[in-house]
Amino acid sequence: MLDRFQHRSYEAELMDAPDVAREALFRNLHELNFINRTLGGHSVTIKGMKELITDKNKEYHIVDIGCGGGDAMIAIAEWARRNVFKVKITGVDINPHAMEFANGYCKNYREISCIQSDYKDYLTSGATVDIAHCALFCHHLKDQELVELFDRMANGSRVGFVINDLQRNWFAYHSIKVLTSFFSSSVLVKNDAPLSVLRGFSRDELLRMLKSANVKDVYVAWKWAFRYLVVFKKNHENNL
Repeated sequence: MLDRFQHRSYEAELMDAPDVAREALFRNLHELNFINRTLGGHSVTIKGMKELITDKNKEYHIVDIGCGGGDAMIAIAEWARRNVFKVKITGVDINPHAMEFANGYCKNYREISCIQSDYKDYLTSGATVDIAHCALFCHHLKDQELVELFDRMANGSRVGFVINDLQRNWFAYHSIKVLTSFFSSSVLVKNDAPLSVLRGFSRDELLRMLKSANVKDVYVAWKWAFRYLVVFKKNHENNL
């Protein structure tokens, strides 16, 4: 049974289908927000942001790649407000339904705006980006796509990047399967949540892809709950 956790799955998630129904995706995004809040997933992102956001006299432009429903952007905005940091956050997602959801969900946060775009187009658009961020986006991509993403994030950001994504782990897989069977009413969540774990990473895999992208002096560490935090701080050592 453990053999299935030795290598990443490339089975497609239902939410990535080009014809996914708006109502089904909205239900999915609502429940994913609940999972992130309940399991403390946003704390991983905030730990990375604390390393990169240090100057209270500067406004940081953060780009959230594959932002989905926008819950990570709200977590960053609320943390910045509490700590008196100035941020402008741009959410980028290719799915128009996700952008509709995020625009509604984030409407009370003046720091946040959303753009429907392929991340490749946005990162090469000439926009000034201080920090690139991905939360639960990387596992949707294949290895070579990730190498390209890491390269674009490193070269397209002035300060660095933060990645928050899943560890491929048998306990995490079975735990999320049980959890979603009790609370979820979304077919997408019940299918995609455990599949996301199978599409997740080992630390060695992340380090190998970062090396292939020529991203050096990068911090990669396991965090609760079965997440990896990746922080690249441009031209500086990481001291987390």
